[in-house]
This record gives sequence, structure tokens and C-alpha cells, in this order.
Amino acid sequence: MSIEKAESAGFCFGVNRAINIVNELLENGASVCTLGPIIHNMEVVNELEMRGCKAVDSIDEVPDGSTLVIRSHGVPKSVADELENRNICYKDATCPFVQKIHKIVFSADPDNDVVLIAGNKNHPEVQGIIGHCSARCLTFNNEDELDGILPNILSENDKYIKIVAQTTFDTAEWKKCIKKFKKLCTNGKIFDTICNATSVRQSEADLIAARSDFMVVIGDRHSSNTGKLFDICKKQCRNTVLIETASELDKVQVQSATKIGVTAGASTPARIIKEVLDKMSEIKSGETKIEESFEEMLEESLKNLNTNERVIGTVLSIAPNEVQVDVGRKQTGFIPASELSNDPNAAPEDVVKVGDEIELLIMKTNDQEGTIMLSKRRVDAQKGWEKLQENSDSQEILSAKVTEVVKGGVIVVYDGVRVFIPASQATASRDESLEDLVGQEVDFRLIEVSQNGRRRRAIGSIRSVLKEQRAAQREAFWNECEIGKRYQGVVKSLTSYGAFVDLGGVFGMIHISELSWSHIKHPSEVVNVGDTVDVYIKDINEETKKISLGFKNAEDNPWEILKNKYPEGTVAEVTIVGLTTFGAFANIIPGIDGLIHISQIANQRIEKPADVLTVGQKVDAKITAIDFDKKRVSLSMRALLSEDEQAAEKAEETVEEAPAAEAE
Repeated sequence: MSIEKAESAGFCFGVNRAINIVNELLENGASVCTLGPIIHNMEVVNELEMRGCKAVDSIDEVPDGSTLVIRSHGVPKSVADELENRNICYKDATCPFVQKIHKIVFSADPDNDVVLIAGNKNHPEVQGIIGHCSARCLTFNNEDELDGILPNILSENDKYIKIVAQTTFDTAEWKKCIKKFKKLCTNGKIFDTICNATSVRQSEADLIAARSDFMVVIGDRHSSNTGKLFDICKKQCRNTVLIETASELDKVQVQSATKIGVTAGASTPARIIKEVLDKMSEIKSGETKIEESFEEMLEESLKNLNTNERVIGTVLSIAPNEVQVDVGRKQTGFIPASELSNDPNAAPEDVVKVGDEIELLIMKTNDQEGTIMLSKRRVDAQKGWEKLQENSDSQEILSAKVTEVVKGGVIVVYDGVRVFIPASQATASRDESLEDLVGQEVDFRLIEVSQNGRRRRAIGSIRSVLKEQRAAQREAFWNECEIGKRYQGVVKSLTSYGAFVDLGGVFGMIHISELSWSHIKHPSEVVNVGDTVDVYIKDINEETKKISLGFKNAEDNPWEILKNKYPEGTVAEVTIVGLTTFGAFANIIPGIDGLIHISQIANQRIEKPADVLTVGQKVDAKITAIDFDKKRVSLSMRALLSEDEQAAEKAEETVEEAPAAEAE
């Protein structure tokens, strides 16, 4: 079998630029949203959403303080104008090749020109192009549709025709349309605006499909350019399939193919292409370089194994670099530390104990020095290999420790056998670190155990087990969940508007307003990624399967604390937090401020509160009224004055008013 991958497969310049813009904003801690999915690939869109980048359908949905990213398809001019008028922060990730089309159609004369656009009128790119054109616009998808609109336009002899194409339009169809246009129209100008990368991608796919007996097109089914690639390849190779991920590959089709061709749409990330290629190689007995190097390593470790050279030895002593054993011969037996276990991190004292009887393989006898070099790990590997072969078809879930990260994946040691777990099969999601797995006991399933002569291969999958476990967790969750039920979860990501929590196979969101009774600017002031939190279900949307979580406890509600500990009439020490012309605001307890009216500040008339009080000053005040419905508290400093002081104050006010009355 041979696999030929198109060199042009994967992200185009415009898509890569848009993704980089979003990644840079997220890495800088910005709150990000995109106007529609940033690209037509839901795998990428979902990953970005997990990191806090939300797709919105209109600019009315843009959260306050967020930066809106215009995707590579571009938008109508009216949308950009509205963003400017409403002072919404945005980044324009429109592909430069699309912007070029915008300029061409924008320059069209509304009175004298007609613009023809080759493309899907419902595609966001075409809608954006139409939105930049003030002249009359018509779209067509193929030569037949062009045939249907040209006669009407040509009947208007005074109209000048400009013709452009969607950047991902089928190049072969474009050539046929242009040939037709030139034949019928002399009063017009053709702008070949199909992206060069699209032309190269389609031409290469056409050539590869022609020499393949099985053609795989990788990309999102909603992607326009991926759909065109599929159509092109299907014409050359009847056995053409369109897949979004490696999991959709048909094992029988791959196994029966001799020449496999692979291409991918402009919105397909390189890692998904690699996973498809890895999966093909695994199905076809694994022909990737990574797995070959592992095969050679495993074969080398077992090639000297011979059941006629096995002995039973008793452990005499243990040192950091070797273990001495008695094998019943005159020579001194020793096991180098590297031959004790296939786990490179295992210490000799953790593998064997003094007095243990163990089965060993004689590797080398040195009669001059009177020593025998022995191996325990090779015997263990042979026994483990036999056990793996027994389990290979059972799909049984096995457990083993991850011992190291290697190129392309990780190694687990199961009963002395090193089992390779490809990176694509090592974690539940692709953005998780492989290094974090080292030292962990993991569950995995064998996906291949094979032997070709003395060459042996053992490959496993952690991901398939995790998927089943999470599916079971999700099913159990939805069967039992109800509003008000409490759960313990782990914070997986933070956005400007809340925290996403893994409840065990299902995610819920704690809105920022639910994180604290007091005002906070960002969820990170209360929780961090990785924190274990106690939450309860506030609301469940059965249709969208979205869960709103509560985090605040009722007993922590400052108004409940005020009701229980600070009833009306209580005297409390308060802190002045704000001054106005009509009074002063004072903090009673965290989360609650009360108002000291200007008439309740002093025992004499004052012009303004600032004459008596300063921000930060602590004073005693009496709680005179509480309105729990309106969340208002009235305070009085004056109420704490003695009756004599208040009487003296009234007398002083009377004396001050008397001369004024006489003067009148």
C-alpha cells in the first residue's frame, strides 16, 4: 500500500491568519468572540470555544468588553460601518484576497455597471462581496446559470459588466464560464479572483485522485472548498470519501486499497490530517516512521530471548546500578539496572527484594571474570507478550503506568511489554499535555498486537476508553440531574463572562454574577483552571443541553447576614466609601453600603458632607431603616447624640434664625 498526501492540503493563508489573530487575543487574556464560526471546521471552532472564544450570530450578541473578530470570509460593508458607529472593539481577519474582491466591486458604478459573482449566493464570502457593491449584483454557480442571466444583461446595451469569482470557486467550472462570457460579451472586464492556493489545491487533488483507487478528502461538510474538492476527486476516483476526523475512516476500504490519495480543505488543521494518516498506517499494519522505530526497539529488546537459556535466581543484594543474584552456578550472577524492568523510571529496590526468586534470561557469560549477565525484563516481556496476544481480540480494558513520552506518543508497560500509545490516542482532547501522563496509571485498550517474524508490535488506545467512560458518565448524569442538585466539578476554562466546569463528562457554566455576592471584574478573582468547586444546577436547557450552575451559597448572602446580625437599631462601625451633595455612603459589611443623609451626619447644620467626613474614615452609625426589597439601608450618626446635645443643637438653630426674622 502507498499513501500520497497532497502538499497543498490543510490551512490556507487566510484561514491560518484568522486563527493566529484569535489565538494571539486569547493568549493576551482578551475576551474574544467571532461573527459566525471563525472557519468552517467545527473541531477547531469547538476547541476555541473551550478556550473562551464564542461565536455570535450578530453584533447585538457581542458581550460588553469583548473583542469581535471578523472571520476570513469577510462581512458586508454595512456590518463594518455599524461596528464603527457603535464603538465595538473588533479585529478584521478578512482574507486579503477577499478584501481585493471587495475593492473591485466597491468601485463599480451603480448607474452604468453590472457585477456578476461566480459563487454560492448563500455563502458568507459571497454575501460579504454583495454587501460591498452598490451596483446591481447577480450570482451564478455554473455555466448553465450564467447562460440564464447573460442574455437579459446583454439586452441592456449601455451596461458594462464586471465579473469576479468567490475565492474557492471550482477552477474548471470558472474556465468554462469565462469561455462562455468571452464568446457572448465584449463590453466587460474579467477579474480572476480565485485564490491561487485554491487553484493549486484543486489541480493537485485532481491529479492524485486520477492515480488512486481510494481517495480521502478531509474537511468539514459545511466547508465550500472541501465540498468542491470532493466533487473534483469523485470525477477521477469513484471510491472517494469525505471525512471530518480519523474516526470516520472505513477500515475495510483502507485495507483493500492499494494506492490511497489524501487531500484536505483550506479549513482543515494539520493535526487532523496527521491523525488520518496515522490511522491509515495503523490499519495497514502501521507503516509510519514513529511506529517503525518502536518496532525495532521492541524487537531489539527481545531478539536474544531463548527459553533454553532461562534460569531461576535468588536476589542476594541490591545496588543502584545492579542486582546480584545466585543462579546455582559458580559464576556470580548480576542484573544491570537497565535489564530489571521496561519502566525506565523504576528503582531496583521497587522491582525486587532480597530473597526474591525470579526467572531470568542469561545474556552473557564471562568465564574469565566469573560473571553471568542476566535479564529479568526480557523474560517478563515474553510472558507479557503471550498475555497480550490472548487479550488482543477481546477488547478488554487493561491498566498500566505511563513510563515515558516518546516521539509521536507515550509508552505504557503492561506485564513487562512496552505498549505504544500514539499521541492521537493518548488523551481525551488534543490540547492536553502528554507529559502530564507520565507516572499515571491509565486504562487502555489494545488496538493492534501483531508479529511479523521476530518483529513485534503492540499499540493501544487510552482515548477510546476515555470516550466510553465519558459517554457513560454523561448518560448517568442526564438520567439523574435536576435543578438544585449539588455536584463537585473541576474548572476547565475561564472566559470574561464565567467559568466552565466539568461535572464528569458534562460541562456547565457558572456565570460571573454567580461567582460572588460582591462585584468582580473577572472569574479569575474567585476561581482558577484546575480548581475543584462545589456547585448546584440553577437551570437546564433540555434542547441545547446547556447547564447553568450556581456557586454562591445562600448563607453567604450579605443581606441574610445583615438581617440576622444587624437588625434596625443596631449601632455599627462603618467605613465611608463615597461622598455626595446629599450625604455619605458607608460600608456596613462586605457587599452592603448604607446612606447617611446630610441631615443625619452632625449635630449642627453643614454645607456639605465633605466638611465633616472623608473617604476611608471609620465612624459609628445607627441603622435606622432597612428596605430588603429595594436593597437600601439608612444610617444615622446624629441618632447617637445624647438628648441634651440634640436639645442644645435645636436651641442654637433657634438663636441663629431670630436675627434674620428681625431684619425683615
